[in-house]
Amino acid sequence: MDFKSEKNGDIVIIHVYLTRATLAKAVQFKDFVNEIIQAGTNKIIINLGICEYIDSTFLGAMVALLKKVNTMNGDLRLVYNKEMPSLVFVLTRMDKVFKVFPLLDEALESFGRGKPKLSWK
Repeated sequence: MDFKSEKNGDIVIIHVYLTRATLAKAVQFKDFVNEIIQAGTNKIIINLGICEYIDSTFLGAMVALLKKVNTMNGDLRLVYNKEMPSLVFVLTRMDKVFKVFPLLDEALESFGRGKPKLSWK
């Protein structure tokens, strides 16, 4: 299986187990995430932690998913921890469209989730 979903409260995390996210898997990926969105999820994190390369087709699938989630008053965040993002990602300025985080914990915290904060009295 190239994709796995995991729930964290009302957030669904999609783990992408591909080193190269390309046309060959873009349609399957889009269908996988669309099913999750149609089930009512509007907060999604896509974990691209092991991806070394993302092509324009796979990027286009993520843009379509972002638009769909936005129409449901939700958001889609990416975890992409490479120091040098994919050239296609930068050239298309998609690094400005998506909220990108280097760590999964940071993406979760951006939705207001994460490690509990200590409060002292």
